[in-house]
Amino acid sequence: MTTSFSVGEQEYEAKNFKDRQLDSSGDDSELSETFTNDIGNMDECPKFLGCSGNKLQLVTSFMCSTGFLLFGYDQGVMGSLLTLPRFRETFPSIDTVKNPDSHTSTVQGFVVAVYEVGCLFGALTNLKISDRFGRLKSITLGCILMVIGGVIQASAFSITQLIVGRIVSGLGNGMNTSSIPVYQSETARREVRGKLVMLSGALITGGVALSYWVDFGMYFTNGDESFRFPIAFQIIFPLAILPLLGKLPDSPRWLASKKKFVEAARVFAAFNDTSVNDSEIMEELRMIRRSLAQEHLAQKKSNGLRTLLKQGKHRNFQRLMLGFWSQVFQQITGINLITYYAGTIFERYIGMSALNSRILAACNGTEYFLASFIAFFTIEHFGRRKLMMFGACGQSLCMALLTVLTLYANKDNNGGLGIGAAVLLFVFNTFFAIGWLGMTWLLPAELTPLSIRAPANAISTAGNWAFNFMVVMITPIAFTNIGSYTYTIFAVINALILPCVYFLYPETKGRSLEQMDDIFASCPTTKPWKVVSIARNTPYEKKLVSDVESFSKPEIEQIEIYPSVN
Repeated sequence: MTTSFSVGEQEYEAKNFKDRQLDSSGDDSELSETFTNDIGNMDECPKFLGCSGNKLQLVTSFMCSTGFLLFGYDQGVMGSLLTLPRFRETFPSIDTVKNPDSHTSTVQGFVVAVYEVGCLFGALTNLKISDRFGRLKSITLGCILMVIGGVIQASAFSITQLIVGRIVSGLGNGMNTSSIPVYQSETARREVRGKLVMLSGALITGGVALSYWVDFGMYFTNGDESFRFPIAFQIIFPLAILPLLGKLPDSPRWLASKKKFVEAARVFAAFNDTSVNDSEIMEELRMIRRSLAQEHLAQKKSNGLRTLLKQGKHRNFQRLMLGFWSQVFQQITGINLITYYAGTIFERYIGMSALNSRILAACNGTEYFLASFIAFFTIEHFGRRKLMMFGACGQSLCMALLTVLTLYANKDNNGGLGIGAAVLLFVFNTFFAIGWLGMTWLLPAELTPLSIRAPANAISTAGNWAFNFMVVMITPIAFTNIGSYTYTIFAVINALILPCVYFLYPETKGRSLEQMDDIFASCPTTKPWKVVSIARNTPYEKKLVSDVESFSKPEIEQIEIYPSVN
């Protein structure tokens, strides 16, 4: 049977449309009638966990925020444990205090960094799981893996068991960090989506700060609990999320892609605190159907991963590289040198006491958390480019000064210079929080066209985890072999990032995704840097339109539209 449905003012053919809810002649009035018949005259607002509207948004935000807190906690918890006496006695093969040689440093770096390997594979695995089984089931599996990984780590008596636990935890974290932002963006109302992305970055730093304070608190104990409790504490976060996951609604966008339009309508109604029969809900569903049709066209035109490597009309490869390198730049600034090893740096390389180093590490994480809110309020005022360049410039200066201060502080045993170096770690965090913390989770989606958005973002995220692993892995090795000159490496890298952003990255603030397509299409293939000036000279749209609204109807007329893309 062949049926039709409308996209805007046009009627298009759809073959094999098996969804009972939409198997009609396709006009909007009949669509509304179909929902009415299936659901009944439902004038009451659907509820989940007894909540709807803002309360339901708060519940889902709690779930998402807890997931990102866990992300940050896992990143920061190991830093101050590496120098604990009981931890070093239990795992002597990574004791760089007693054995400050290259081999021990390499093993220590690998044990800490192997977590990122798990995250990398977890994120890549989730490309299939999230789309096939839903966002919430993916998050559920991620939380279960993190509980298992936390138990393995907390009960470890061998370095092998510790490594296995960190890989399992990483797999779960990789799944969560790739699913939670998607779920959050697909359930949040339009007016709060952008800020929620930046807020996620702030919550990561909140987890980092919490891990430092837990480490500090357990420093005053003498038994194995001094390191086992901080590691085990991470289990609380997924256990707090898990009871919610079975009762929260899945993403309405995912439900619609699986032809579960009635369920999608109920979710929309619950989040908007209205009835399912409300006209706004019907409009949301029509928009989703149009979006699915557009995605189908994009997939039909694409030629697998090879499309990513071709410029084409919309400069796919150029935009892929901009998204990829924005993620890489974030990791090679040197931030994870501080996040993972703050306590160790304060104690071993700046020369502070064990107690003071842990107090400072905890304060450093707290300041990092507070500084992250600056970008939340400034991102839409100053734009992406200015904040990234501001961050890179400040980060380069901090790393250069750290080289000088730590060299002379260690040589002359100068406590004043050591304090100055410690202050610079705080300042570096501030520059990073403003310019790079949440930015690189936002940019890839804004820079890439719809036809390659999903695989391009997957590659960008993989680049993030891969270079995260590299930095965390080499940091102890670098400090062992070149000492304070480790900071010099990151000073140079940050200095090089500055011109890259200035010459290659266009401003995306206030631009619709379609307008970015036009800007890149106007850029000469052999002169990619021209995109910056083109963007600067392109007038802003008076009214921003969605991806769906500006979809080329002549193009869509040439294909068969399926309301679901699998």
